[in-house]
Amino acid sequence: MNLLESGEDYLEAILMLSTKQKDVHAIDVANELNFSKPSVSIALKKLKEGGYIDIDEHNHLHLTDSGMEVAQKIYERHILLTQILIELGVDSEVAAKDACKLEHDLTTQSFQAIKNYYNKVHNK
Repeated sequence: MNLLESGEDYLEAILMLSTKQKDVHAIDVANELNFSKPSVSIALKKLKEGGYIDIDEHNHLHLTDSGMEVAQKIYERHILLTQILIELGVDSEVAAKDACKLEHDLTTQSFQAIKNYYNKVHNK
C-alpha cells in the first residue's frame, strides 16, 4: 500500500492518542483530526488492509510494527519541525500547522540534514 499524507496523519494521530489514553477508537481519531466518523472508518479500513493497524474485537485500534514505524517517523518530524519554527519566532499554533504540512514532503535526506544541524546547534 502506498501510504498517502492523510494515512500518515491517521497513524500519527493513533500514536499520539495511545500515549494519552489506554484504548483508542475510531471516534477518538475522528475527534482528534476533526474528520467525520464515516471518513475515518473508510481510512481505517484501508490502513487495516495495508497492514498498518489492527482492530481488535472491542474496536480498539492498534498500530502494527509497520504502522508504528511510520507513525514514529512522522511524529518525530512534526515535533522537531514545530520546535524549529517556534525558535524562529513563529506562533506555536501556526508552527504546528506548518510542521504538519512540511513533515510529509521532506525527503529522508533533507530531514536528516535538518535534524543533524539542529542537534549540532543545540549541542545534542
